[in-house]
Amino acid sequence: MPAADHFPSLASAGGAAEAAHPLAMDLCARCGLAQLAEDDTVTAEPRGLEPQALRDQAADAVARVAAAGRLPGGGTVREFGSPHGGSWLPLLTERGYRVTDRPADVVIDCFGIMHEPHQRVAFAQRAAATAPGGVLLLQFHSLHAIVRQGQWNALRHGHFAYYTMASLQGLLRPAGLVAVTAWEFPLYGGTVLVAAVHAPAAPDPAIARIRDAEAAVADPLVVRGLQRAADQQARALRAWLEAETTSGRTVYAYGAASRAVALLHLAGVHRGLLAGVADASPGKQGRRMPGTDIPILSPAELVAAQPDRVFLTLPDLLPEVSSRWPELHGKWVIDVTESL
Repeated sequence: MPAADHFPSLASAGGAAEAAHPLAMDLCARCGLAQLAEDDTVTAEPRGLEPQALRDQAADAVARVAAAGRLPGGGTVREFGSPHGGSWLPLLTERGYRVTDRPADVVIDCFGIMHEPHQRVAFAQRAAATAPGGVLLLQFHSLHAIVRQGQWNALRHGHFAYYTMASLQGLLRPAGLVAVTAWEFPLYGGTVLVAAVHAPAAPDPAIARIRDAEAAVADPLVVRGLQRAADQQARALRAWLEAETTSGRTVYAYGAASRAVALLHLAGVHRGLLAGVADASPGKQGRRMPGTDIPILSPAELVAAQPDRVFLTLPDLLPEVSSRWPELHGKWVIDVTESL
């Protein structure tokens, strides 16, 4: 696969070496942690713009944590950020928390820890950052959701771990932390926010309920289904694009995300099938999708092109993009299999 974080200049030639980075998932038979098998990429990820869907979910999450009595207010807060952008700190400072770089009453990690190549070290760092009596709020994209929905392209370079509740507990335990409760959200098809505190502590029924629901993804034969999903989705996208092109319709995409990098490359998509990919991040505009010759455009350029179809690479963005660009009403496509 191409490196998920490297968007070459439009003028660069590319070539076979650009897509020669191994991409595979390992599943530990002992602890159940799914991990990136290897990563030989060295890239600087362009800073993305945080979608409205993530901002809305963050506000919902903080409200639900507060309603559960886990945010009494007036203490300190610390955040381990994610390279994908966005921050929960304003939501906490609005509630009277003070930002610190010392052990804090509330420690936040929203999609950050999966970017750490040394997982046990990373969990120990977050435990040390959590003050006695404090809480670590850790959010992750559930491996159960990834497998159940065939989200094979959630596997990418730079994402080193994919968690179930059981594997997360196995990482928290040596760091001296206990997952005491959790909340589930529909973001990305299945996101879990865990509240963890220093031991001793007892988990509430939400932890056992999530563990029970996720039991199937402890089986490598089940997780291996992601490869079948990859092949099927790539074939479907290629067939749909060819059918649209044959019918004389112009197709663009929206969202130059890492998931789109893998999908477009695996499907063998080129500029003759997909005229461009729009993205709101200025750092990606004027470049191209790695492993292809497809240019990355601004949203304004997408609207000006008056496409017949716009393939949305991240379905969670649909409410936001539909509202922001009404000129594209009726042109958005999420599931290409429904159009075949």
